[in-house]
Amino acid sequence: MELLTNSAGRRRNRQWPDEVKARIVAETLRPGATVGQVAQRHGLKANHLSSWRTLARNGKLVLPAPEGPVEFASLMVAPVEEVTAEEPSASAGPEIVLGAVSIRLEPGAPASRIASVVHALMATS
Repeated sequence: MELLTNSAGRRRNRQWPDEVKARIVAETLRPGATVGQVAQRHGLKANHLSSWRTLARNGKLVLPAPEGPVEFASLMVAPVEEVTAEEPSASAGPEIVLGAVSIRLEPGAPASRIASVVHALMATS
């Protein structure tokens, strides 16, 4: 008796270099991208890609620098009582509130800056 096997249907475990994993994870962070779509485009299962995202979130996978312009904003954290107790003054800048998050921008902040902050908040929620 001879046993014939068909290895064509067998799944091979691929080894993904960290640079490739990081590039694929970075694709999921673009506005409008979903983990499912990115995973399908690269022949991955969505839960596999999600585990890579967890590695990145935990600092075990270093993501490439963003391709577009990067804008930094200062962040000041205060206890909730202190933030809610003070009344905004007339000279205060725009304030963006999303759930428990409140972001106050500098007085005279341009509309493009306000829009970019709102866009970033909406992409993460």
